[in-house]
Amino acid sequence: MSYSLADVSVAVEKLWPISGAEGWDASGLIAGHPDDEISRILLAVDAVDVVVKEALATSTDLLLVHHPLLLRGVTSIAADRYKGSVLTALIRGRCALLAAHTNADVVDEGTSGIFAQLLGLQQVEVLVPNADGSTGIGRVGMLAEPTTLGHLAHRIGQVLPATATGVRVAGDYDRIVERIALCGGAGDSLLGEAGVRSADVYITSDLRHHPASESIEQSRVAGGPALIDVSHWASEWLWLDRAAEQLGKLLPDLDIAVSDLRTDPWDFVVTQ
Repeated sequence: MSYSLADVSVAVEKLWPISGAEGWDASGLIAGHPDDEISRILLAVDAVDVVVKEALATSTDLLLVHHPLLLRGVTSIAADRYKGSVLTALIRGRCALLAAHTNADVVDEGTSGIFAQLLGLQQVEVLVPNADGSTGIGRVGMLAEPTTLGHLAHRIGQVLPATATGVRVAGDYDRIVERIALCGGAGDSLLGEAGVRSADVYITSDLRHHPASESIEQSRVAGGPALIDVSHWASEWLWLDRAAEQLGKLLPDLDIAVSDLRTDPWDFVVTQ
């Protein structure tokens, strides 16, 4: 049995309501017609060339990604440019494209929620709640028992898919940690949040030099968290399996797969 793209969109809206998306976001249907027939869905973090080729090679009808392809304005979708080439290939291959971005970050079993589950956090709360009080960006919770920062970093490395940059840590290896704040994806904008400052460690991605340095120096003066920086792609890839499972319950006759392709942009590092 197949479903229409409109049917799939209804299921996506039920799981990740567009009302939960940030105002600057561009979640939703990017390419495809609501009447298109959908038999197979492939989930991925990024709509990049290798993922599109995988989708087309496996007769996928809908590529459902976390990151919107057209998040920032474009003036051309000519096929000799990255975004144009992706859209051209998908349209020619009769494969629709849909993104669930910040609307999939804020829900209970969204990107941060799943990350928290896989780390075994308890008493989990939203780090930055929305007006409804139940959804929002990031999560904060407690480990089942205290551990060292070094051991936690190794645990995170086991949970995440491998990437070239691995897990970077700012803090003493033997520091005891128990209260954990985290934000899947880029989260240095939350370094000043009360839930972050009161945690023993903050886990996120894309920590830039100055915000990270200032946070650590402030912690030396007035107390605050150690920092763990992980791959943006890896932290959000964790969500895909649960998303596929949830979609499968609502659309049981669909063939739903998760891409295992690594779309983290870094290929290798050189240590000195």
